[in-house]
Amino acid sequence: MNNMTPKTRAEELLSQLSLEEKLYQLSGQMLYSVGEDYEQKRNHLQGNFRNPGHFMHAGKDVPATPEEVTERINRDVQLSMEAQPHAIPPLEHGEALHGAQWGMATCFPQPIGMASMFDDDMAAKIADIIGKECAAVGVHQALTPVVNIARDCRWGRTIETFGEDVLVSSRMGTAICRGLQNNGVIATPKHYADNYSYGGRDSNVSDTSERTMREVYLKPFEHCFKDGGAMSVMAAYNSWEGVPCSANERLLTEILRDEWGFGGFVVSDYGGVEGVCGAHKLVDTDWKAQALCLKAGLDVNLPQSSFEKLKTAYDEGWITEEDIDRAVLRVLTAKFAAGLFDRPFADPEAAGRLVRCAEHKQVALEAARESMVLLKNEGVLPFRRDEIKTLAVFGAGADVFPVGKNYSGPYAKEWTAEDAKTPLQVLREYLNGYAEVIFAADDQIEEVAAKCDAAIYMTTVVEGEGMDRSDIRLPAYTRKAQKDDSAVIVGKFEIEVKTNQEESIRRMTAANSNAAVILLNGAPVDMRGWIDGCGAILEAWYPGEQGAQAICEILFGEVNPSAKLPITFPRSVGQLPLFYCAKPSGRGYGYVENDGSPLYPFGYGLSYTTFVLDNYTCETCGDHLTISLTVENTGDMDGAEVVQIYLSGRNCDVVMPRIELKAYKRAFAGAGETVTVTVDVPADAFHYYNRKMVYGMHDGDYTVSVGTSCMDIRHKFEVKVRDGKLL
Repeated sequence: MNNMTPKTRAEELLSQLSLEEKLYQLSGQMLYSVGEDYEQKRNHLQGNFRNPGHFMHAGKDVPATPEEVTERINRDVQLSMEAQPHAIPPLEHGEALHGAQWGMATCFPQPIGMASMFDDDMAAKIADIIGKECAAVGVHQALTPVVNIARDCRWGRTIETFGEDVLVSSRMGTAICRGLQNNGVIATPKHYADNYSYGGRDSNVSDTSERTMREVYLKPFEHCFKDGGAMSVMAAYNSWEGVPCSANERLLTEILRDEWGFGGFVVSDYGGVEGVCGAHKLVDTDWKAQALCLKAGLDVNLPQSSFEKLKTAYDEGWITEEDIDRAVLRVLTAKFAAGLFDRPFADPEAAGRLVRCAEHKQVALEAARESMVLLKNEGVLPFRRDEIKTLAVFGAGADVFPVGKNYSGPYAKEWTAEDAKTPLQVLREYLNGYAEVIFAADDQIEEVAAKCDAAIYMTTVVEGEGMDRSDIRLPAYTRKAQKDDSAVIVGKFEIEVKTNQEESIRRMTAANSNAAVILLNGAPVDMRGWIDGCGAILEAWYPGEQGAQAICEILFGEVNPSAKLPITFPRSVGQLPLFYCAKPSGRGYGYVENDGSPLYPFGYGLSYTTFVLDNYTCETCGDHLTISLTVENTGDMDGAEVVQIYLSGRNCDVVMPRIELKAYKRAFAGAGETVTVTVDVPADAFHYYNRKMVYGMHDGDYTVSVGTSCMDIRHKFEVKVRDGKLL
């Protein structure tokens, strides 16, 4: 039996199921409370469950352990298999945006920080750990990664993305999918597709053209399936071309399955099927919405049961048993492929040993070190521990775990751990015996900052799912956001800013010029009001559970910053949307107030050392390029540089982006060392959709630019494509 393919096993099982059993495989359940009546409320016949580990921590002084979560999920699986005629194990799903979110698992940098690493190998390590920590407790479907392209940072969910670039998002998304799938966890890229609209408004109607959709927004999804092996995908809430994504046959069948050959199953975003009726008003009842979605290619409605709706749709003739069988076969095939039938239970003791083990926390630390971007440094950083006797620390971000509230902890419980530390705690430990650390309120800035040798301000931002922003400045005391009770991922949290942070930063830098700002945020901020007087800015994002240590190490030169921006920082909100690889304008790019250039461009990031790129060679190899160069570290500190390869096309069949990233490679060099870097630019870099929307290696002339950001180009080559070959 085990020698059969997952699909063959699924087909054999499907032939034995009753209509009722089939409908249950397309249904799910989520219970907020895991109390004494949990098993009585749970419908053991359902095929898909929001794993109870997500809800086990609410109301507890001490969070549930990995062992306890595993035992609870094992019990769920056992009850389901015992209740069903064919003992089909349920699929227990959960979030895993930057760490397995069934509880207090290892917490990595938020995805925008992961993207800043420009390090595919590190992304693979992170993904492998997330996959292992999901599977360890019995969670076999993760609703991640978010591979939507973020080109308007007013979107509150920018924090969840890998930024604005197609290549970076594709590579990061692929790495996450591989790490999950290799550990028996079904990856579910989301939100398919084009999940925000004008002004960064979440889930708003998309009128993106098919050309732009294919060139930009669909590309990372395609790579997640073809290169990452993802066996599921989540449909977005919004509509495209007049049809909600959950019921969009063009997206879910014609492109996803017929063109790309996707063999997995499609799930809705939570309540997305009901939204076809309630929000989009395409039909007048939920069961009709369920029927439209199933016919279009959506298989499982999350998170609550669809059994009755599907049964009504079947009885009314809106769907057939053939429609049902098609969807059930996809779900069963994925369950067999993920090993649920062969290994339905997890080992609680093994989970206890694995989750947040020393090795995993070390990777979280390494990732945090690589994720922070030094934006500005006028001789302020690094601070010298032996030269500072007093350090002033200000800002709400200083004494909280720097993980970000977005998808970081289980329901109604923020992420925590006994050994986790805030930046303030780490600074005090690091400077113990060297310097006094004074943490003061903003109303004491002038008094405290003036008498200290150095000062830092750690910001806080109101952002996340459901928190789109029309103002991207650091929020002032008037800003407050509250998650409502329907926010099942992070629960109900109030986020409040009690001070005018821009004014506080200005006062700090006026009182002490040896001062730095540490941004703790998930998207670009408008810095016009305070940047001129600030000597150093470190973009730390939300660096995860080990981020406090990494912040301290970078501030004091124990670690050399090496990250690069995966998203453009505008000068002001009026420039938005602003992204680096726009297509040419017929006239220009500026406004009366500015020339249209960004504050900090895509790919930008400073170091404590300097690098010289030299000795360039470019070799055409049929349909791809091989570029070789040397990277010399000319400073006195070890460090890493990210070599970035861009293309600019002309004389093509259609208008091409002014410049677009097509390859990158992270290179480490010790102080005074020179290393040789070889970067392959694949054939796909020269593919585009022609006027007839045919994708291929069409003729064109290209400038190949080698640099360290999209605006810091060090060398250029010229190549041509003729008849599918590079010349």
